[in-house]
Amino acid sequence: MKKIELDDANALRTILGDHGENLRQLEEKTGVVIKTRGNTVMVDGDRLQVDLVVNLLRELYELVLAGYPLFPADIEYAYRIKAGQANASLRQVFFDKVYISHKGSKRRPITPKTIGQKEYIDAIRNYDVVFGIGPAGTGKTYLAMAMAIAALTAKDVDRIVLARPAVEAGERLGFLPGDLLEKVNPYLRPLYDALHDMLDFSRARQLLDKGIIEVAPLAFMRGRTLNDSFVILDEAQNSSAEQMKMFLTRLGFGSKAVITGDITQTDLPSGKQSGLVTVQKILKGVEGIAFCYLTQADVVRHPLVQKIIAAYERAQLDS
Repeated sequence: MKKIELDDANALRTILGDHGENLRQLEEKTGVVIKTRGNTVMVDGDRLQVDLVVNLLRELYELVLAGYPLFPADIEYAYRIKAGQANASLRQVFFDKVYISHKGSKRRPITPKTIGQKEYIDAIRNYDVVFGIGPAGTGKTYLAMAMAIAALTAKDVDRIVLARPAVEAGERLGFLPGDLLEKVNPYLRPLYDALHDMLDFSRARQLLDKGIIEVAPLAFMRGRTLNDSFVILDEAQNSSAEQMKMFLTRLGFGSKAVITGDITQTDLPSGKQSGLVTVQKILKGVEGIAFCYLTQADVVRHPLVQKIIAAYERAQLDS
């Protein structure tokens, strides 16, 4: 058994969670028994797991004392980080504020939740072209969007351009009503959703109306040169090799590009190779370009999503 003293009563209550829910989470994950008496927390069980939980609680306590708004989901993320890398610093990850969302009356900090996400946003800061490759739920697009809005707010760029392939821009879309932009709009909806999650609707609409933020199908990028822009290509696994080359050569002076996608979920026709697959070989080792590979360990959606991805990966290996 190990004991730790957490003297600040308010910080201790935050760590405990409502009715001790946070501690129950840790007990379920590690098999230890956690009890409290006053400001003393006692942890009993397997020695390695006890050490992990004690170190985790100490770091969470320091985070809360420093003003971090601990949410119940952060317990899961913090456990994953420490279980994966015992010497990892929660402070370095959770205090790396990408952007502060001002949506409504909330001021919600958008921060990385895993080591992989931390490395991803560091790459976006340090490289002009970054590829974020990994499964759904790893924050590839969401964090890129937050970095783009932060860059626009800081006046590092003049505009944001968000692009997505519309893989069915052929005959099936022809049956949908409206002009071309209305036909492809459903494919762009996830980008609008992420945008509206970070900005008030009126502010987002104002920026869209002025063309400061542009959401467009990938095909609309042809022939353009994008200067002083933060450009995001989402769902890039659905771009062809030709489209990928076209997109990358749009980049002008003072611009940054982030390309995201999941190479296990391509919707291209059979026999058509993904541009996101081929580009990894073509641009490997090119200075100024970074490839970041996120995994199921970086999933920050419902805990079941991580298990679902792992199950599909096992099935793919067995087939």
